This record gives sequence, C-alpha cells and structure tokens, in this order.
Amino acid sequence: MTRNEIARVQSYLRKIFANNGIEIDMPEKIGQPVEVRVGPEHIGVLHRDDDEGEVSYFFEMPILEEDLPPDISR
Repeated sequence: MTRNEIARVQSYLRKIFANNGIEIDMPEKIGQPVEVRVGPEHIGVLHRDDDEGEVSYFFEMPILEEDLPPDISR
C-alpha cells in the first residue's frame, strides 16, 4: 500500500469510528502487514485487494474473549 492509500483509509476509519486516535503505520518492509492501532494498542491489520482493477481494503480486527467485559447472563 502507498502512503497516500494509507492516509486515505486512515481518514475514512477516523470518520466512521469517530476516533481521531486511529493510526495506520506504514510497514517497514514490503510484504509486511499494515497495522492499525489506537494509541499504543494494536487493534488490527489492513489488507488491500485489487480484483480486476477494482480496489478494496479489508480491515481485520480480532477481539479476544478475555478482553470482553464479564458475562452478566450467568
């Protein structure tokens, strides 16, 4: 991904999630994952897909069960 693409996706995510703390880091080497974070906390990975000239971006955000609030239904 180019710096311009990263800046555009970062702007979009900030707007959609109403959070200006979202940062997308340029990978140090080509082929490394593009990491998304809020402050120092890594929250996911961004992927670029180019299918026959149609470009889309895929944001993958794992949520660990241990990070969720306690289950109150028990």
